[in-house]
Amino acid sequence: MGGGRAQVNKPHKTRFASKASRHAHKIDKVRSGKPESSHRAAVKGARAARVQRSKAIRDQKRAALLKEKRSCIGSSSAPRVIVLVGLSSSANLRPLAEDLLTFAEGGDGKLESSTVASPTYKLRTTVLQAPYGDLTSCMELAKVADLLVFVLSANSLYSCDSSSPIDEFGSQCLSVFRAMGLPSTAVFIRDLPPDSKSRQELKKAASSFLSAELPEDSKFYFADTKDDLHKFMWLFKEQHLSSPHWRNQRPYVMSEKEGGLEVFLTLISMVYNIVCAEATACIKPDDNTGLCTLLVSGYLRAHNLSVNQLVHVSGAGDFQLGQIDVLRDPCPLSERKRSDAMETEDDGNQIVNTFVPDPSNQEPLLVENVPDPLAGEQTWPTEAEMEEAEINNKQRKLVKRKLPRGTSEYQAAWIIDDTDEEGDSDNDSQADSGMVIDDQGHSDQGSDSSDIDAVSHFTEKFDEETVGGTEMADDENLTREQIEAEIKKIKEANADDEEFPDEVETPLDVPAKKRFAKYRGLKSFRTSSWDPKESLPPEYARIFAFDNFTRTQKHVLAKITELDGGTVDCARVGSYVRLHVKNVPTDVASKLCHPSRRIPVVVSGLLQHESKMSVLHFSIKKHDSYEAPIKSKEPLVFNVGFRQFTARPLFSSDNINCNKHKMERFLHHGRFSVASVYAPICFPPLPLIVLKNRDGDQPAIAAVGSLKTVDPDRIILKKIVLTGYPQRVSKLKAIVRYMFHNPDDVRWFKPVELWTKHGRRGRIKETVGTHGTCHEMHIQ
Repeated sequence: MGGGRAQVNKPHKTRFASKASRHAHKIDKVRSGKPESSHRAAVKGARAARVQRSKAIRDQKRAALLKEKRSCIGSSSAPRVIVLVGLSSSANLRPLAEDLLTFAEGGDGKLESSTVASPTYKLRTTVLQAPYGDLTSCMELAKVADLLVFVLSANSLYSCDSSSPIDEFGSQCLSVFRAMGLPSTAVFIRDLPPDSKSRQELKKAASSFLSAELPEDSKFYFADTKDDLHKFMWLFKEQHLSSPHWRNQRPYVMSEKEGGLEVFLTLISMVYNIVCAEATACIKPDDNTGLCTLLVSGYLRAHNLSVNQLVHVSGAGDFQLGQIDVLRDPCPLSERKRSDAMETEDDGNQIVNTFVPDPSNQEPLLVENVPDPLAGEQTWPTEAEMEEAEINNKQRKLVKRKLPRGTSEYQAAWIIDDTDEEGDSDNDSQADSGMVIDDQGHSDQGSDSSDIDAVSHFTEKFDEETVGGTEMADDENLTREQIEAEIKKIKEANADDEEFPDEVETPLDVPAKKRFAKYRGLKSFRTSSWDPKESLPPEYARIFAFDNFTRTQKHVLAKITELDGGTVDCARVGSYVRLHVKNVPTDVASKLCHPSRRIPVVVSGLLQHESKMSVLHFSIKKHDSYEAPIKSKEPLVFNVGFRQFTARPLFSSDNINCNKHKMERFLHHGRFSVASVYAPICFPPLPLIVLKNRDGDQPAIAAVGSLKTVDPDRIILKKIVLTGYPQRVSKLKAIVRYMFHNPDDVRWFKPVELWTKHGRRGRIKETVGTHGTCHEMHIQ
């Protein structure tokens, strides 16, 4: 339309340009020293730097992924552990384990080990069976599993006895495994019909039953024929296995040997062998000290292990290492290495390298702190402390007080803020000075130390009743009716605590001021100050505390990373090692090597400080299947990572906006609480499984949770609420009955504020009558 005329655009208005750009033509380019295209070059340089940085990050991730893949699948990696778990009693695991090992080995001969090397798939595999009905053994095997395989029989899908193919024990296992942290999972379906259509329908039915219980990436496999197992092994070889984060933080060794699992007990005078289906043990006595050296052979997993580290033997405790022997791999992947290993089999395992601990660098087996007896001695105050005290006294003088006119400063010093309006006799004021509440919420009991000592037996007796810390009396000395009555009493106390929390009845035979002598009245539970170091027993100094727990954890994990990069005094991950665990009690080690033991012995490396005792706090929730009440200070079995110990937890609430936490007498359903115990230090994240032992039966799952923090200074306060019944109520006054039972108690608790459940607040004004069952309350 416009012909050959070029398009002319309207130029930009210069008023929107900067002053520097408008005067750019006046500046000499040679004198300025900046090239004309400096800005454009800077932009190109920044873009090139970003591209280069992104490429470097991408290369690092690719290298890390390739290293992880090689460490999991390569010839230098440890065998992959497959743990078979039956979800019902109809699932037969032994034929499936034999089929898997035979097919992976590529031969039809007799199996000599639970670990085989497959040249066809270029993979080494260990297959273990979880004993059905033994929850503790299933938990221990799930902790070391690389692939957790749930076996489901098609007969259970056809059965009309129940609506689900998973029985009660299978449901318990699934619940516990989810709380512990699931590794990679798969489902094997057995006893399938021959036609393809029915097989696919059963697979869909199994998927519908288990999809809600398992992770989304869980695979379902047929496991009847060789073709099914071939498909599984091919996919298993290429599968990227995930494991719980807490297990990847610590090195561990699972005992194994060609002829079964290998555990040795070394003593000195005599030697005898115990051979069973699952373990080989060699015992030698050691100088009649009751101690021995435990030798555990297996593949090192997760991280390098230093000979100077402490180790934890599952079911035995924490120990030092006497030596680490790196042995020739008994199950090599290549045919040449396998033939060499068979030639040296008569001479035993050939030692490739040996690491001996350095006494100057070896971590000591320190459990408790040795307190300094002079640490609490008083010294003469310094000048800075005296100046601070003088400033505090001046600030106190500035506080305005309501005084009568004409009162001098000397007279004001003798006036107490919380005096009775009507005044009491001199004897009453001296005997019952009352529980005084200051602005910071501290209470100052008027009784002297002799008064407290005189009523110590009362407070100890009643504290046990209110806390719920007393155990049930010994079952051997109680009849069946007494045990049932005790259980009924505990259940009623649990229901009352849930409906009326913290409410305590005032005793009739003991004065309230003696019964509650250890308590103080707080103006505000949230804002009142409380010193965490106050009134601590001397034994409390035997536990360890951190100045900054988060910073310490960061340093400890950084040391593990440094250990992976070094080769001095440490065995490499993936190597076949023999650990010499020294000073193990002989009776404990004998249980580990007992022929009836059906699970391997697991030795895990401890991080720094993890052998020392402190106060651990767990976020805990009562399990849905556990109906019995759980009291504070009741003995429970704690499973924390690779550790297992018995403790008496103290339950408390978790206040986010407050440094004080209220003790809970029972662990209630449907809400999280904090369980505090004395235990060896652990670093989160760690799962928690709480079991309750039952006589003659398998332990029950009582609660699940996770490690929250390690803090000995966490303040847990026991709160009580004294209730009374209003007898007569006026506009600003009320008469309350049965809160106290004598006039002395009424005068003692005068400074404490009262409130109703609808928010009305007030104070005790005076006692009514001569027996003290009634008192008058002034309502605000």
